[in-house]
Amino acid sequence: MTLKELEQQLLALSPGEKLQAIHLLAQSFGNHWQGIEKTPRVCGGEACIAKTRIPVWVLVEARGLGYSDADLLTSYPTITATDLANAWVYAEAHPDEIELVIERNEVA
Repeated sequence: MTLKELEQQLLALSPGEKLQAIHLLAQSFGNHWQGIEKTPRVCGGEACIAKTRIPVWVLVEARGLGYSDADLLTSYPTITATDLANAWVYAEAHPDEIELVIERNEVA
């Protein structure tokens, strides 16, 4: 299969299927965490979507509260479906880190 053939098939997918495809591709990057940054003195040094101040844990928490990817993309118009896919892959690889940050940020 050529990239051109694959492109046509990808464009024919539903929005949900496209997100799944992005997720699979992002997973294939392994531990490179493309699109995720940790910057000292920005959001407490927590993992964020690159070039934003949107922490991965905030997205994970919102998803846990029932927000869909479409809801998140509407709520955060500066991020893309690829950014979300990167966040989900990062969160899956670092569940203890994400859980700890969520617990630390819970309102008592």
